[in-house]
Amino acid sequence: MLRASERRFAAPAWAEPDTGTGRGMMSRIDKAMVLAAGLGTRMAPASGTLPKPLVKLDGKALIDRVLDRIADAGIGTAVVNVHHKADQIEAHLKGRARPKIVFSDERAKLLDTGGGVQNALPLLGKRAFLVHNSDSVWIEGIGANLVRLVEAWDDRRMDCLMLLALSSASYGYQGRGDFAFDADGRIRRRKNEQDIVPFAFTGVSIAHPRLFAKAPEGVFSLNRVWDQAIEAGRAFGLRMEGIWMHVGTPDALAQAEKALDDARRG
Repeated sequence: MLRASERRFAAPAWAEPDTGTGRGMMSRIDKAMVLAAGLGTRMAPASGTLPKPLVKLDGKALIDRVLDRIADAGIGTAVVNVHHKADQIEAHLKGRARPKIVFSDERAKLLDTGGGVQNALPLLGKRAFLVHNSDSVWIEGIGANLVRLVEAWDDRRMDCLMLLALSSASYGYQGRGDFAFDADGRIRRRKNEQDIVPFAFTGVSIAHPRLFAKAPEGVFSLNRVWDQAIEAGRAFGLRMEGIWMHVGTPDALAQAEKALDDARRG
């Protein structure tokens, strides 16, 4: 249920939560890209000698939380890119069976988010796939968000579909909002300084390989291809149901620990 102050920021009706179980739907998305190559400099005081994806939240490494959720959604293969302290991440994930882990090696050069996904396209295949930051976690609301995201994917209309959370109800997010919904579920960025874009990007999306058809070689941000999709009217969003936590700093890690503890206590 939305608070009164949030009602004007609601997503379009088609993007509202449902209680779908995803039965028979998961075969449409069978691979995921997990972004785990970043330097994680903002987390450094809490991570010590560990790369950020291996920092523990409530006793479990961030990347394991991501991979467990991916597996629970029925996605069988996760491509994990590695650069910073790559050996530690590979050793940690060695032998994991669910999902199957495939590494995309960026040891020679860090490629940023867009370049990292583009570099892994030969491993991801020709169909749409999930993209998931390794520091994005949440407490589920109504239904499982990854299942909802997969069920909302429309291969005919979409090049990307982003999972968006109301920024005012999220933890660890310091921005002014990333996107707003248009009436048909398409997303847009802020038009001017006075424009309110209340939704934060959770670091989770579905992308089709055609999203990268006009992408440059080498290092670039996913923002570049998202902007092209927005301009073409092929970028959509789905509102997250639950509490999103961007665990990118020691303070955000502490907030997320408290949120999980509060959720357990009811």
